[in-house]
Amino acid sequence: MSIVIRGGTVVNADTSFKADVYCHDGLIKSIGVDIEVPLGTEVVDASGQYVMPGGIDPHTHMQLPFMGTVSTEDFYTGTAAGLAGGTTSIIDFVIPSPQQPLMDAYHQWQGWAKKSAADYSFHVAVTWWDESVKRDMGELVTKHGINSFKHFMAYKNAIMADDEILVNSFRRCIELGAIPTVHAENGELVFQLQQQMLAQGITGPEGHPLSRPPAVEGEATNRAIQIAQVLNVPIYVVHVSCKDALDAITKARNEGQRVYGECLAGHLLIDDSVYRNSDFEFAAAHVMSPPFRESKHQDALWQGLQSGNLQTTATDHCCFCNEQKAVGKDDFSLIPNGTAGIEDRMAVLWDAGVNSGRLTMNEFVAATSTNAAQIFNIYPRKGAISVGADADIVVWDPEGSRTISAKTHHHNIDFNIFEGRTVKGVPSHTLSGGKLVWVDGDLRAEMGAGKYVKRPAFSQAFNATKTYADFHKPAAVKR
Repeated sequence: MSIVIRGGTVVNADTSFKADVYCHDGLIKSIGVDIEVPLGTEVVDASGQYVMPGGIDPHTHMQLPFMGTVSTEDFYTGTAAGLAGGTTSIIDFVIPSPQQPLMDAYHQWQGWAKKSAADYSFHVAVTWWDESVKRDMGELVTKHGINSFKHFMAYKNAIMADDEILVNSFRRCIELGAIPTVHAENGELVFQLQQQMLAQGITGPEGHPLSRPPAVEGEATNRAIQIAQVLNVPIYVVHVSCKDALDAITKARNEGQRVYGECLAGHLLIDDSVYRNSDFEFAAAHVMSPPFRESKHQDALWQGLQSGNLQTTATDHCCFCNEQKAVGKDDFSLIPNGTAGIEDRMAVLWDAGVNSGRLTMNEFVAATSTNAAQIFNIYPRKGAISVGADADIVVWDPEGSRTISAKTHHHNIDFNIFEGRTVKGVPSHTLSGGKLVWVDGDLRAEMGAGKYVKRPAFSQAFNATKTYADFHKPAAVKR
């Protein structure tokens, strides 16, 4: 299948230029002005539009078993929604239950992901520790293309990793050339504060942010960074939601430590007033961890993106419908944590970021695609409009607009945290693997069309005599 995108402006993280882009057999074959293409090549008119690498969402949870239920979005519906919004790749999470072998969980998630309409990869969570976990981590890296391992510092009595697990796993990451990632909240403090809120009669969703104040996230972020510093390993902090956590990241980076930070579209745009809404369904629909914060933290996160101390944007896409959230009607700590956003991330970030002047177009591409590809070692296969790269492309209409609503979105959920927001700047076309999957409102996603993307380990045999740059030298990306 051959497609040429004509008349647009190519926007990469480092440069912008007018050019046509020719795609064949799933790859970008040539880029240039008025390039010649074979007869019969399908033409996409991108006049007045931007041609950008498809979005990479490095933090999703499709079909996740969690808090006594399962998220409603499976790998087909979730990735299809992403394609409608210009996101062409996801990195989801394999989360073993305590004592479940990592390899068993990995194969379980691979089975679910066969439905995916877009390319996908996995982080694997370390939720417990023994020699079998250490062994499975090695197999995942060397045989299955996993180069990142997740650690939940929250969710006590479930999947929380204590400091002993963090140290053991971080050390194993060094040996394997993998990067540890952390959900940074002090799980013990959260547990104690939840009990305190409930004892005081605070049972509604307003208790959720009260039990997870910014200091809880700041402490855990700093602790994880310090452990990584002592062990001399890079670290990636997911869903940074507050200035407290950002300050810890910024300080470490200023001191030369290799720390990466991710923020969510929701945390950039929504404040904690949502939890005080008198409508339980509305307030509960916003329950996620970390919670939405006071508006001053949103300002800090934007500054983090602008300064480069936060590199990636994600969604933590994890859908639970109103009926599922209702289990916590009388106890906020039982409300399943999660919100949607994979279809809306790029549009709301363009509207609130580029249109406002907070971000340049190139910074937008970096934050929505390129940086994730580079950090997780799939660049330039992903994250760039370049010859030889996968033909995962979004044609972006800066004058197009839509009003976001649960009535019209493609998410498999009955609520949208961006409900009623009108955004200017939307995808007119999305290509995934060289195929048109979104054309002016027509979603053409195919179940099972997505491919599993292996992510090679970074430089091996890391030790204290090597620098972070040595460690973070990417290996060759294999297809």
